[in-house]
Amino acid sequence: MTKRLVWGLLAALTAAIAVVVWFNFFHEPRASYQKGDEQLGGAGGVAEQGKNAFSLPSTLLTDQQQTDFFVGNSFFKKPWVESPSSTTARDGLGPHFIASSCGGCHTLDGRGNMPPVFDGLTTEQPMGLLLRLSVLGKNGEQLPEPTYGGQFNNQAIQGVKPEGEVEIVYTELKGQFADGTPYSLHQPTYRFKNLSYGAMHPNTLVSPRLAPQMIGLGLLEAITEQDVLTNQVRQRELGMTAGVANYVTDAVSGKTMLGRFGWKANVPTVTHQTAGAFHGDIGITSSLFPEQDCTQAQKDCMAAPNGNDAAGHEISDDILNQVILYSKTLAVPNQREASEPLTLRGKQLFREAQCVACHVEKYTTGLVKDFPALSGQAISPFTDLLLHDMGEGLADHRPDGLANGRQWRTPPLWGIGLLKAVNGYAFYLHDGRARDVSEAILWHGGSATKSRDAFLNMNAADRKALLHFLNTL
Repeated sequence: MTKRLVWGLLAALTAAIAVVVWFNFFHEPRASYQKGDEQLGGAGGVAEQGKNAFSLPSTLLTDQQQTDFFVGNSFFKKPWVESPSSTTARDGLGPHFIASSCGGCHTLDGRGNMPPVFDGLTTEQPMGLLLRLSVLGKNGEQLPEPTYGGQFNNQAIQGVKPEGEVEIVYTELKGQFADGTPYSLHQPTYRFKNLSYGAMHPNTLVSPRLAPQMIGLGLLEAITEQDVLTNQVRQRELGMTAGVANYVTDAVSGKTMLGRFGWKANVPTVTHQTAGAFHGDIGITSSLFPEQDCTQAQKDCMAAPNGNDAAGHEISDDILNQVILYSKTLAVPNQREASEPLTLRGKQLFREAQCVACHVEKYTTGLVKDFPALSGQAISPFTDLLLHDMGEGLADHRPDGLANGRQWRTPPLWGIGLLKAVNGYAFYLHDGRARDVSEAILWHGGSATKSRDAFLNMNAADRKALLHFLNTL
């Protein structure tokens, strides 16, 4: 056998394997309904579709876990108060904060709200939207902005000045689908006004982050690291630019761990996320974040009273752990109309546009000690938990761990069709700029350009089917 023939056979075999991989990934099995497909969050999911759709516990909790869940719910949703107060279990608010409770940003455990816009300008201060701040150190490391710290807080307790105000200016970007149907996008620009402690560093990097819905966090944490890393391999096999795993320091163990939460996958665990949000967003210290978040320039903040208990923290470990359990075990609502022809048509289009390469459909969670409600669950979160370059249009130009200024974590899609039912509004993407799912798709760029272009080139009927499928999730 000649070398030319051998190389020809190898080339043909390689091409055939590539075709099979591509076909199997995107076309097999074709979108069809199988019993249980609607259980996006596994056996613990719920069928609620109204305003409480994101606020119910997993149906698999033990009696003690249900009790802890409802205690955690109380401390998640009810406001914290200034110190000193007779309400010692929930005092210590601030000194600076963006909301007085977790529920202030995650209304009914849903997504953060965006301020009203008039003539392209916001008319109120944002609450469910926080702005991360940082400057580059000499060695390229990210450091908090020296005067205002790691995030901008526009509220404060009595006797302390709020850090200032945020203003968002929107520019309208017009375009059209291939069939001539017009669309319009809103591009935001962020400005700070009435700064209380002087000017920011001239090279401050700013990253807006909208509070996401709370459902299914414990299930995402239970996806094995190997399954997440396997997503990278599959994406490379498809000839894509593979997603990147973010590795960050865990506040509990001090170890480097896979990032799973936050818009940049910059938080590894629900415990870290919960304690960090109490600290940064409400100003509540804990054993994991024991120091008040005041900079040296903020003398009034440093002198403000605190609500420390005997251990020197404003939230006890017992209460914090109940809020963590609550956050881990909020049930995922089941998909609606999962077997309807229009839904299945949209699901197939979602696959054909290669959206599933990043919004990965299915996992089986690993073993979670003492949590059968989270263990071995067949779930469909539609995420790979990896970072992807989303293009210049969505770039914040601010690194975060291993994430660069153009990369964002693929967000889970479960629950997006219920945002309006829960919150009465729906804002999408990391900064809430997209006013509907269609706009969110149209903002995709970078590694997702081909999928966006597939959507742009669909006819009206196919676009309707794709959007219908997403709104059933």
